[in-house]
Amino acid sequence: MNIAVVGLSHKTAPVEIREKLSIPEAQTQSAIAQLTSYPHIDEVAILSTCNRLEIYIVTDETEQGISEVRQYLCDYSRLPVNDLRKHLFMLLHEDAVMHLMRVAAGLDSLVLGEGQILAQVKNTHKVCQQYKGVGRILNRLLNQAITAGKRVRTETSIGTGAVSISSAAVELAQMKVPNLAASRVAILGAGKMSRLLVQHLISKGANQIAILNRSMQRCEELANKFADEVQLQLHPLSEMMQVIASSDLVFTSTSATEPLLNRAKLEAVLEPNRSLMLFDISVPRNVDADVNELSNVHAFNVDDLKAVVAQNQESRRQMAKEAEGLLEEEVEAFDVWWRSLETVSTISCLRDKMETIRAQELEKALSRLGTEFAEKHQEVIEALTRGIINKILHDPMVQLRAQQDIEARRKAMQTLHTLFNLNPEAQSKEQYS
Repeated sequence: MNIAVVGLSHKTAPVEIREKLSIPEAQTQSAIAQLTSYPHIDEVAILSTCNRLEIYIVTDETEQGISEVRQYLCDYSRLPVNDLRKHLFMLLHEDAVMHLMRVAAGLDSLVLGEGQILAQVKNTHKVCQQYKGVGRILNRLLNQAITAGKRVRTETSIGTGAVSISSAAVELAQMKVPNLAASRVAILGAGKMSRLLVQHLISKGANQIAILNRSMQRCEELANKFADEVQLQLHPLSEMMQVIASSDLVFTSTSATEPLLNRAKLEAVLEPNRSLMLFDISVPRNVDADVNELSNVHAFNVDDLKAVVAQNQESRRQMAKEAEGLLEEEVEAFDVWWRSLETVSTISCLRDKMETIRAQELEKALSRLGTEFAEKHQEVIEALTRGIINKILHDPMVQLRAQQDIEARRKAMQTLHTLFNLNPEAQSKEQYS
């Protein structure tokens, strides 16, 4: 069995490609079902964010497993394989493990050290468990990655300062419009990204902020969080164009799969020579690229944040080196566990053999003790014999799993195979599921 990851990110693909490969949470179940239906994919986890889509798999045939993921991505995005291939990266086992650790720690993010990605990895773990995508191996890997991300955030200072897409968007807005207090701001969406936008806008002095969302309840929940700091104006999404027409800055952060704003809509409501700035931090994009054809409209998407991010990166690079050392420890911890899987079939074989012997000898003993005695004391005798077997096996099994020297461990397993006449190859692949 091997671990592999196939994906693309802000480092390998522009937003117009990434949005075609964004997998909303509502579609995760069907994506997992399709991927696990391929013959060489045993486990799968899908990490889909505004800056990346990564599909982690456990496969018995690495080349075929990767090919099946690639085929799925082509079918899903409707992009020709040659167009898609140049944007994809593929990593195997140790490299795939380290990559996920770095992602969870925010070291592979557009904004180095951003914290939201850890929550997204946690959600990936939960959702992929719910839909039966992850089994024994990816469950362990995702747990280890979450532990790694937590360690980096608590044991280093890499997460200090502006470390999210939302904060970078607000910093970019401040670079373009230094006096945010005098600007009328509209935010489309009322989710977590929008909450962060409000938080950062308030910290930069903005105080005229309108929130638009399909659900007014979500708007009210968001407004309540900031009730002591600013009075947010709340509007249904149906009033979007009227609100935008009277705004100076617009931030978009919704889960819409098609653009909410385009040139025609803006042209219909904006007064001549009316200046407007749009900051679209959604993937798929909420703002169509054709809005830039309007002379007084300036639109920015997540890829435009790179210049802002570059200003913050240098101060975090030293912290990132410290974080890499922590990640190496977590990768080693996973690798120790991974290598111990080699012992699973031997341990299972030995335990099955011991249990067969125990059950046979118990049946003989109970038959000699008589029906009345056997019925009265069978549970006690069952527990006694199971306890004896467990105690006999405990130390050898612990020592076998803990053996760090690969050759020594393999020799020990071979000795057990010979002494107890074991045949681990006959064990089912279910040991790995």
